[in-house]
Amino acid sequence: MSVAMIEGLSPTPETPLALMLQFVIAVLAGISGQVVAAFFNVPSIVFLLIFGILLGGDGLDWLHPQSLGLGLEVIVALSVALILFEGGLNLELRQLSTVSGSLRNLVTLGTLITLLGGGMAAHWLGEFPWAIAFLYAALVVVTGPTVISPLMKQVQVDRQVSSLLEGEGVLIDPVGAILAVVVLDVILNGNAAPLSVASGLLLRLGIGGGIGALGGWLLGQFLKQAKFLSEGQKNLVVLAGVWGLFGLAQSIRSESGLMTVVLAGLVLRASSIPDERLLRRFKEQLTILAVSILFVLLAADLSLASLFALGWGAGLTVLALMFIVRPLNVAVCTWNSGLNWRQKLFMCWVAPRGIVSASVASLFAILLTQRGISGGEAIKALVFLTILSTVFLQGLTARWVAEWLDITSKQATGAVIVGCNPLSLLIGRMFQERGESVVLIDTDLAACKLAEQEGLRAIASSALDTDVLEQAGLGRVGTFLALTSNGQVNQVLAQRAAEEFQPPRVLAVVPGDLSQESEPVAIATSAASSSTTSPTSPKVQPAFVPKMPLKTWNRYLDDRDVRLGETVLQEPILVEQQVHLATLIADGKLMPLLVERDGQLQVASTEVLQEGDRLLYLWHNPKSKMLKRLGGSNPNARLMPERIAEVETLPQPSVEIEQLLSKSIAAAPVAEDVEGDRPDPTVSDEIPGATLDATPDETPDAVPSEPKSETPRAAADALTSGITPEDVSEASVS
Repeated sequence: MSVAMIEGLSPTPETPLALMLQFVIAVLAGISGQVVAAFFNVPSIVFLLIFGILLGGDGLDWLHPQSLGLGLEVIVALSVALILFEGGLNLELRQLSTVSGSLRNLVTLGTLITLLGGGMAAHWLGEFPWAIAFLYAALVVVTGPTVISPLMKQVQVDRQVSSLLEGEGVLIDPVGAILAVVVLDVILNGNAAPLSVASGLLLRLGIGGGIGALGGWLLGQFLKQAKFLSEGQKNLVVLAGVWGLFGLAQSIRSESGLMTVVLAGLVLRASSIPDERLLRRFKEQLTILAVSILFVLLAADLSLASLFALGWGAGLTVLALMFIVRPLNVAVCTWNSGLNWRQKLFMCWVAPRGIVSASVASLFAILLTQRGISGGEAIKALVFLTILSTVFLQGLTARWVAEWLDITSKQATGAVIVGCNPLSLLIGRMFQERGESVVLIDTDLAACKLAEQEGLRAIASSALDTDVLEQAGLGRVGTFLALTSNGQVNQVLAQRAAEEFQPPRVLAVVPGDLSQESEPVAIATSAASSSTTSPTSPKVQPAFVPKMPLKTWNRYLDDRDVRLGETVLQEPILVEQQVHLATLIADGKLMPLLVERDGQLQVASTEVLQEGDRLLYLWHNPKSKMLKRLGGSNPNARLMPERIAEVETLPQPSVEIEQLLSKSIAAAPVAEDVEGDRPDPTVSDEIPGATLDATPDETPDAVPSEPKSETPRAAADALTSGITPEDVSEASVS
């Protein structure tokens, strides 16, 4: 290390080079923390705090935030404004409307509960004076969006819960920060009347909200009219506008700028400006940079000795805040909500504090010290102890708790379906009847009106527009299904949806020019055919069956030549059921639609069918027009799931099929002490319908290299591993 750099790392740098190195170290440490956190799939704040402490005075002594002087306060203020604006910009009012009552209670009544409960805990357990205790409680009222939002993306909990937690994190930040300022004013200026305290809080909220709402609306109108600006220029205009509104509000009334930027983000989001998604992506990148720098700088300024000096009372205060005050807060604020006990319990557990608490506590510590009031450093240490405890304990265990409570969005509900045709209407109705949201997208206005007559929400626009997909709520649903008659368009739509919105399940229909009479349709295909017919993205699965005769089945639905069947796969006869279903699909009599597994409804794809799966399918049931008239069939009658005898009754295998099964068993190698192995999936690709596990990466010529088990399960799989579609068809004919 050079002499100049060593001097730049000295405790009291005075040269521009030294200040520059301080900033460079903070950026490098912050981005490194983001990268390491992404690698280990944990909240980024964990490593940001660790790196900041390691580089601070109690670690390597390389980073000294106080050397930045007043510049640190400026960096903190502008960064927090940008973070809160990005939080407001990402909130969707339509989504928040479903939890508006609980959210309103958390921001208002919940703030009061946390203030009183946290203050009493800090006074009685931490032995702080009442004034300092309530200042601490005001600082920890907030649950930062810088922690909540990344945590919800990683954990992927139920959308109703994540919307409520994210909304609370964004909206309560300015309320908590302003409340903390009001409490600080009381401490610095002596006792104040309750009326003056309330008026100061309401005045700041009113000024900030008014400037933010008006400024956000004007900014949105300007962006709509300024077509001469490039995308990059529009992003910079928004950045300048946000900081301009923040500075205006701050100059009128201190700390009112926080509410300004939140309201500006909400109003700008509601204005539906062009290229909104690109703007949000730009602001997200800036926010990640701001969060990375702030957490590292503030953590580097933390003294570990001050944490240990707090004693056991401080630890008990934090535990009371986490396990008494927060559960009481959630219980009261969600009393009449539609949340179940699992969702409420998860909300009780997840309430990590973030950058606003840390930044405001750091600034307050400086102000109290300058005024000669003791307790500033102790308050800062207690706030950071709260942040460390909630982030490490709650943030690192949130995924496990969500899975234990069974509220992860791997079971996310709802679907966005592109294409308004008879099949998509049927699937949409089946999802909707289970209480899940469904949105259909089609460029055909008449088809959309027909869908709306069926009680489904439809958007008459192009799904190639990401703004349309955003409007449909693709970022919140569990399934995206491209179901148009153009296979290439379906592949493009599915790949874009997977890359831009990352829903849990992305499927595309690959229609083939096949018909029921000309060629059988298999559930699984080889890699040779999937390379041209299935989506190239590994996140995208073929829906139903590859080379699906979409037009044929839509015609069957229009002519009422179908029945909606259901069957449950059972372990004793699982293989026989798979082979039977494969034969029916190959004959064009059956089309798998949906699979119900563990109480969740999914579109049938190339995933393997398991024991206990409930398969919903279409059964071709042709009738002459005369029979339809005589039978009095109602063309408007809805299809209802039923058990169909032809599917439920397993046929006796012919001599040819028995010979094929015997040949497969004899050819299958056997290994000892290998429990639960499965045959190579590339072999089962040759079975039409026996499994639903083919992927585009498989090759048709692959030979199983893994030895097979002698267990009944593996032996049952081996029964179907050597059978080809031609074998099944020929044996069925004979």
